[in-house]
Amino acid sequence: MDSTDDAIRSPQHGDDVAMKNTERAEDIDKVAAAAAPDGTEPEGSNSGSGSGRDKKDKPETVGKGPAKLPTTADPAVAKDLQKLLDGKYAEDRERVRATLDDEFFRPQVGLPLDEARDAILARLERLRDTGMPKGVFSAAHGGTGEIGATLTGMEMVGHADLGVMVKSGVQWGLFGGAVEALGSDRHMNLVPQIINLDLLGCFAMTERGHGSDVQNLETTATYDPETDEFIVHSPSPSAQKTYIGNAARHGRMAAVFAQLHTPGSATDANHDPAESHGVHCVLVPIRDEDGNPMPGVTIGDHGHKGGLPGVDNGTILFDNVRVPRENLLNRFGDVDERGNYSSPIESRNRRFFTMLGTLIRGRVSVGAAAGAATRSSLTIALRYATRRRQFEGVPGNEKRLIEHRSHRLRLLPRLARSYALALLQNQIIERLDEQDSLIAAGEWNVAEPTDEQQWKQREMESRAAAVKVAATRHATDTIQECREACGGAGYMSENLLTIHKDDSDVFTTFEGDNTVLIQMVGKELITAYARGLSDLDPMGMLRFGVENVGDILRRRTPLARSVQTLIDSVTDREETDIFDAGYQVQLFEDRESNLLKSLARRLSGAKKMDIEDAVAAVDSAQDHLIACGWARVDAMLLEALVEAEASLDDGSPAKDVFVQIRTLFALSTINAHSGWYQEQNVLNGLRTKAVRAAINDLVDSLGPWADVLVDAFAIPEALVSVPMLDDAGVDPR
Repeated sequence: MDSTDDAIRSPQHGDDVAMKNTERAEDIDKVAAAAAPDGTEPEGSNSGSGSGRDKKDKPETVGKGPAKLPTTADPAVAKDLQKLLDGKYAEDRERVRATLDDEFFRPQVGLPLDEARDAILARLERLRDTGMPKGVFSAAHGGTGEIGATLTGMEMVGHADLGVMVKSGVQWGLFGGAVEALGSDRHMNLVPQIINLDLLGCFAMTERGHGSDVQNLETTATYDPETDEFIVHSPSPSAQKTYIGNAARHGRMAAVFAQLHTPGSATDANHDPAESHGVHCVLVPIRDEDGNPMPGVTIGDHGHKGGLPGVDNGTILFDNVRVPRENLLNRFGDVDERGNYSSPIESRNRRFFTMLGTLIRGRVSVGAAAGAATRSSLTIALRYATRRRQFEGVPGNEKRLIEHRSHRLRLLPRLARSYALALLQNQIIERLDEQDSLIAAGEWNVAEPTDEQQWKQREMESRAAAVKVAATRHATDTIQECREACGGAGYMSENLLTIHKDDSDVFTTFEGDNTVLIQMVGKELITAYARGLSDLDPMGMLRFGVENVGDILRRRTPLARSVQTLIDSVTDREETDIFDAGYQVQLFEDRESNLLKSLARRLSGAKKMDIEDAVAAVDSAQDHLIACGWARVDAMLLEALVEAEASLDDGSPAKDVFVQIRTLFALSTINAHSGWYQEQNVLNGLRTKAVRAAINDLVDSLGPWADVLVDAFAIPEALVSVPMLDDAGVDPR
């Protein structure tokens, strides 16, 4: 997959965006003006006294945790939890499970590079035959328009082989998505060929010199009115398209992102190119029918990588390659025969972000597939833990790995976070499907959205970034822990953990580098807050200075009624309880709110500085911005768990188990940030000690249920039945 994306909403790259973007700077000033002078800083800082919620407002109590679960697990609970995790597209998941329950879809280890690549293509052909890829495309162009079901299906492919998911994503999501989302009627004849794999393509965005900084790509597409053609050219070695999926072996056409140039005017005798109209996308054939590079196209092969051996990543250089004017994907920008440029979007910046915003599905798919690979790894590791024996407890009776608390602490908090991520992923896919339906029905004009639709689009992009960052970082951490938890057996490729580890590694980089994306989440949080403040009069802003930022943020993204009810109930109590779901949500919001307000204070003066000083000021707060983004991610995850919990029947075994999953996630996250909570006087030392003790109790309670918890993922047996589960020293299931 192409490794780039538009993580920062500004022509500038990196951390100077707050200064040069007037709108963003005004947002920061609004937030800073409303923020109470409590001096809160990110984790690790010693300045500030924080909100002092516990110290000043509520008597400090630890509370009584949920009752310990029965030591004999009820297998029927797995089905109830599966229903919760499967979500809206449960039937679609079942169909994909039936397809994937075949060793044909397992990763093949040790194949020569070309064989590995051809094997992946054969799996794409099998997926094509199921009809699943049609869902990416509208019915008018030969698809079915079932975006939610298809993204869910691609998530399921991540349980099997991330290489299949990546190559599928390049072909149908990125290349095909670019053609349909950025093109017009003159390009739609290509869609059936893309669906059927008759036209294999690439998404050529990233360059050797520019990855995340898409707006400053160097490749040019210059219109020549004499021949009615675009000349696509790589003006320097740093303009080489690199890491491009499908380029090294199978791709025949590339969707090339380039700076679009037209003659200075229709009457300019010299036809000198004017300033670039910005980055646009042009279709460029890169191979002929025999697989040979087209004239002027130089293709390189990246060869062996750290993972994904079946994905043929390569490089592309263009030497004045000519293509017909009609090859410009012209939905948001067009050039007529005389070289006149036109666009339904006047602002160059908004045009750029609108174009890239239509390609959000790729980012969603990457996060979803990373989550699936993580759940596969947890299933393998926890099944091994419940059956592998090591070290005696009672003499003559070796304990199973899961009976060691240290082992439970390694895996079960990560399992709880996987539950949260799966539920949040379901939400983002459902929202994207709803938005796509509005666009297809003509109720949402992407080129001319209403103000409210623009805000919703920005929120969607921020949530997609948040989920992608959270899921891929979690995959990197958790799959490694699963590998280590299985000892030497976990290091054997046949047991798949090293395969999932290697293949998921790059997921933190492509479709938006995680460090860049998490800053996007923080910046959009400032924007959302400032927008809410603009609705308040001056006295309202003064009053708000000592209130919770969450009240404003929820005006933009209302919480589910079940979550809001829990939060409201906390304010009516004389005491707080660390096991209470509403209080847990409030604690997460405290961290998010305080970090956001203090960040705005740190940045508020930068707009008035010289550019060098302003850049330095913003750079010095970059850690704070990242901390703010992660606080938002954690809050979203907890809210997803609480909302799902409310759908379970009170007193049911499934709810009793799920309450402990939610509590384990919440307390593990609070424990990870206990330093911040203590520094800001939100929680005292007694309560943070109680949090640690409660985590121990929770993993002890959930330990006997480990098999049930991973059975709820319902991963096809062909994908998780590995040799070490039948090895000597491992109990039969």
